[in-house]
Amino acid sequence: MTSLAVANPGSLIQSVDWVAIAPPLIAAVAALAVLVTDLFLPERHKKWLGRLAAAGLALALIALLPLTGWSPRATFCVRNVAAATDTPPVGGPAAAGCSYVADHFALVFQLLALGGALIAALLSMHTVEKERLPGGEYWFLLLSSATGAALLPASRDLATMVIALEVASLPAFALVALRRDGRGAEAALKFFVSSVTATAVMLLGIGFVYAASGSLHLGAVAQGLEHAPGQLKPLAEAGAVLTLVGFAFKVAAVPFHFWVPDTYTGAPLPVAGYLSVVGKAAGLSGLALATTVAFRPYAHTWGLALAVLAAVTMTVGNVGALRQRFDTRYSAVRLLAWSSVGQAGYLLVPLAAAGYAPTGADPLGATAAYALIYGVVNLGAFGVVAAVGRRAGTSVDDFRGLFARNRWTALAMAFFLLCLAGLPPGVIGLFGKVVVFRAAVDAGLGWLAVVMAVNVVVALYYYLLWTARLFTPADPAAVADGAGARLPVSLTATLGLTASAAVVLSVAPQLVLQVAGGSLF
Repeated sequence: MTSLAVANPGSLIQSVDWVAIAPPLIAAVAALAVLVTDLFLPERHKKWLGRLAAAGLALALIALLPLTGWSPRATFCVRNVAAATDTPPVGGPAAAGCSYVADHFALVFQLLALGGALIAALLSMHTVEKERLPGGEYWFLLLSSATGAALLPASRDLATMVIALEVASLPAFALVALRRDGRGAEAALKFFVSSVTATAVMLLGIGFVYAASGSLHLGAVAQGLEHAPGQLKPLAEAGAVLTLVGFAFKVAAVPFHFWVPDTYTGAPLPVAGYLSVVGKAAGLSGLALATTVAFRPYAHTWGLALAVLAAVTMTVGNVGALRQRFDTRYSAVRLLAWSSVGQAGYLLVPLAAAGYAPTGADPLGATAAYALIYGVVNLGAFGVVAAVGRRAGTSVDDFRGLFARNRWTALAMAFFLLCLAGLPPGVIGLFGKVVVFRAAVDAGLGWLAVVMAVNVVVALYYYLLWTARLFTPADPAAVADGAGARLPVSLTATLGLTASAAVVLSVAPQLVLQVAGGSLF
């Protein structure tokens, strides 16, 4: 008779570290609270839902504080996982068989995901009211997506990573489609079809990796791939490539970028800004974990692949931005969309460098630092586009003479554009690009540093053209019409918060650049 007894029954009991999982958990609870509150709240009080959502995201950010300055905290651990007693690459020996680890890497990307979602929520308050979007559904979807984005960087097995990626992605499809016109539905359909295809390919790759390594935990996958039998190595290599497809889609790397311009144009502006920062952060964190931890035995292979991908992505993004006509409708949003593709190429450079480094610490720090800088200034730029779109339009030519109509908004936009370009006084943007350059050079990828330098020069052209339009003479009637216009409180808070953060980081860049100098794991 077969015994069903377990040698160590206590190993099957999960102990949950509630402090470690608090940031994504608070966002998830806030999402449910918004959904339930919407059922009982009278229509005239629906605006309180946005404030409840923003408060939930702020609490989730505060929940990161107890996790700083301490050793990594791991939870949802299984002690009988292969390599659980060995020294894993992430989180110390106790974390090898754990599905959730709150280490320095996770905290940095959770700060970016939850902070970006909070800024997007502030930016959304006016948009939800103006475009008459269903408030309960909108805030529930935004909080749900932010929950997945915050969960992904702390995930330490491939199954949890896929679940987190889908929790971040599925609500985003609906957010894009909430705009009640044909463009929103078309944009959501393109986003959905391309994302589902990428996810299907990724799941196939994870199946191959599991067959070759015998595990889904990242540390155990790396050990399993390193000692895989020779006949399974082609299967493992194919699985690694296919697994990275889903994360490359979220980062909007070429050739998985084609959905970006149309989706950003068709989505509500705050959703476009959210996707450009929080969606990209989620994909970037998953890509970093999969490559530098799970697929470390194939470092030189994926290092070269990511280097080529980075070079092609930044080139295609900047060329696409150059081809945008400034007088066409929605050209400002499309320009920011192509710019985000180009910026994704810069973000991939340190990840490629990690494939050539003894450890992935310093290159990953460069990626995290640049992502934080990009998140602040890009959301600020979307905020200015939303402010200008209230009275004018969303073409670049609508920004002509903005300084005469609203000088503070124009100065904020000029500062954001100069940060994206990497020019003074946007010092933090310049330092961010220098950190990325150094990661490429230190890894021996001189050719990639040259490609990046050329693309930075190319990007200067359209960033400076846009900046120049802010200060060109405008029609006196338009100036008189817009001079007395006041921005809604939520838009003012968004611009003030992002502009202040960009200025503070330019004055004291060490606040974020110190991330590039230390180990994230």
